[in-house]
Amino acid sequence: MWTILFEEFLGDLRQNKTRAFLTMLAITWGTIAIVILLAFGGGLHDSFMRGTINAGDRMFMIYGGETSKEFEGLRKGRRIRLSETDLELLERTLDNVEVASASYGRWGTTFSYGETRTNTYMEGVHPAFERLRSMYPQPGGRFLNRPDIDQKRRVIFFGNEIAEQLFGDEDPVGKQVEVDGLPFTVVGVMQKKLQLGSHNGPDADRAIIPASTFATMYGYRYVNQILVRPRDITRAGEVKEQIYEVLGRRHKFDPSDERALAIWDFVEEAKLINEIGLGIQIFLGIIGVFTLLVAGVGVANIMYVVVKERTREIGVKLAVGARRRHIMGQFVFESVLISLTGGFIGLGFSAAVVALFRQLPQDNEALQILANPILSWPVALICVGILVMIGLLAGLLPARKAAAMDPVESLRYE
Repeated sequence: MWTILFEEFLGDLRQNKTRAFLTMLAITWGTIAIVILLAFGGGLHDSFMRGTINAGDRMFMIYGGETSKEFEGLRKGRRIRLSETDLELLERTLDNVEVASASYGRWGTTFSYGETRTNTYMEGVHPAFERLRSMYPQPGGRFLNRPDIDQKRRVIFFGNEIAEQLFGDEDPVGKQVEVDGLPFTVVGVMQKKLQLGSHNGPDADRAIIPASTFATMYGYRYVNQILVRPRDITRAGEVKEQIYEVLGRRHKFDPSDERALAIWDFVEEAKLINEIGLGIQIFLGIIGVFTLLVAGVGVANIMYVVVKERTREIGVKLAVGARRRHIMGQFVFESVLISLTGGFIGLGFSAAVVALFRQLPQDNEALQILANPILSWPVALICVGILVMIGLLAGLLPARKAAAMDPVESLRYE
């Protein structure tokens, strides 16, 4: 039976090549629209999430603030300044802290290598900073480690762009560089990364040294901020409340005083970016589905024309004993096959476009964001499902009309 249906389908294609081509073209274009839109929407969502996480991976960045409430006889308006003692207290007190780091910061630090001289923002941090800010080293180098902190070593880790400014094509690892006139050994260079959002400039342009070395060099008593990542992200709100409670007891401020500490909440920011990305994908998907549905209407119209043209043929089949379900099956089969044929052509073309864009050199952030389409199997399977549904719906009504014909009237049709 399937062989007969397929032969009839091929015969109709040969007789009406232009009509079949235009019908499949509409389905192909609709498929391309939905797949390309979802692929680029998915890529945009992925790029924004990566860029957000690379600026701060699901963490809280805690700054000292100024009290806005009186507390235990102390006036409001007191300045709260944080130190490494606060970091140790949080690590010791809070069970749901995975990693944490203090951060000292200083603009205008001068770096010299040979005849090359530049300046940028420099931070003094702990080893956990690598994971908190996704500052992973290029092969052959490393980030700061615990002995660097304990021994106050003069070692430095560079962002990839400032390393290129200083060393050009040379491998910086192991080289000596002067930092405000003092010699430091380069232990690593950051891998290139997409970063959306920054704190005192992009990580590619900063230099990192051990927190203990930084505090000793410049005599800093207070840190610029403390970075904390919750172990269980679903309990991030609870961790934030505990931070206010623990530091409130130490610095004697009301835990409900939100101005006593300033917290940059990267956890909520990542959630927001995720929701925005999903919203964009849903919007683009709806546009693509409607484009495909319009193509489905074209298939239905063509099938009505086919039914009309083959009225006498339908009458002959009914007269010789064909059942109505056989007539319906014939037209539904043709409609589904047209939809799937056009759809698979569209899927193949879309896959080629996605592969082409992913091969483009991503020399800047714009290309890293836009030239990152993602063609996933779920998207492909959803498209195939939509195509089958459109084929069934587009062929069902014309098929029912064909099956409902009176054989006598059909044979009289001219």
